[in-house]
Amino acid sequence: MSAGPSAGTGSTAAALRHVLGHFVTPLLMCVGMGLAYLGAFHAPEPHDLRVDVVGSGPSAQVLAQTLQDKGDGALSVRTVPDRAAAVENLRTRASFGAYVPGGHPELLVASASSDTSATVVEKVFTEVAAEQGEPLKVTDTVPTADGDPTGQGIFFLLVAVSIGSYASVAVIGGAGAVLALRIRAALAVAASLVVSVIGVMFAGPVFGLVDHGLGGLWAMAWLYSAGILLIGVGLHTFLKRWTTLALMVLFVMLNFTSSGGIFRPELQSGFFASLHSFWNGAGFVEGVRSHVYFDGHGLGGNVLVLALWFVAGLVLVGLAGLAESRWRKTAAEAAGGVMTGSAVAGAAIAGSVTAGETHHGPKHAVRNATRAGAGAGDEAETEEEMEEAVGV
Repeated sequence: MSAGPSAGTGSTAAALRHVLGHFVTPLLMCVGMGLAYLGAFHAPEPHDLRVDVVGSGPSAQVLAQTLQDKGDGALSVRTVPDRAAAVENLRTRASFGAYVPGGHPELLVASASSDTSATVVEKVFTEVAAEQGEPLKVTDTVPTADGDPTGQGIFFLLVAVSIGSYASVAVIGGAGAVLALRIRAALAVAASLVVSVIGVMFAGPVFGLVDHGLGGLWAMAWLYSAGILLIGVGLHTFLKRWTTLALMVLFVMLNFTSSGGIFRPELQSGFFASLHSFWNGAGFVEGVRSHVYFDGHGLGGNVLVLALWFVAGLVLVGLAGLAESRWRKTAAEAAGGVMTGSAVAGAAIAGSVTAGETHHGPKHAVRNATRAGAGAGDEAETEEEMEEAVGV
């Protein structure tokens, strides 16, 4: 009778340790998200933000030099000979603003490149015009689509596609863990196709984030999603339930913050600004911008970034395949040794099998029950992994 409470207490303590152990992942996510998002977004300041002053005379040169000195590294000011050259720089994303001085000063921006960068430039030159006692006219040479007035819709599309991708990894890695790796990889490619189509529907018919170029947007969304899914499937072989945290670090904490969807690297710290040049989220956001708004200028480099992440996914899946093959071989050899030993032991006690059958029956029942319990434990662990990953 006294064993009952003790067993119950032990069971509760074990369950509590199990729950507390699972708190590690969300707490690490909390710390990581705080460091990433606040580190990237809490105090944006321009540095080497390229702007032009239109004009070739002494007054334009003096104004450009004054702004350069006054900015103390915030701006990178150059002069261009005429308005057409300034517009061309904006359309090729070589600058983020161009000031045309004179009796009626004008500021040229390209909000499709980055609305926040355009806002910073407008603030700077509004003060310049005010010092001259003139109102400033602002002309947007490359505006965004009507369905995306802030220019940040592409960033939130990135968020949707990313979550659909890494959540699918949890399903494939958890529920599909018993499947062969080639089947899991095929499921990853299929899931990326579905996620990319959903993304295109959001971007076009549902919200009108872009008004043309949906085919190219879909291709980049698929390449981006497939890269995440293949990397996730490959990592799951090695990391198991920690795959969720790894994907959160790679494709949320470091990815969203360096994508340029909210602040371009010219407004961020050096760490996130450096990630922008080769991270896959930046490749997607800047690639879509280049494709939709800037006549494909710089598109090749962004597609290359997405392609390299896709290749990284293929490499990881290949490494996972080699590892799983090696583990299966080791397990088979171990099982063969156990079976050989069992056969020898069975021959040694063959004469006493009948006599001991009734005596050993309960032991067989206990062993079978233990195996069943282990199978149920594996299934429960799979469910926990999927819920933990998808619920983020």
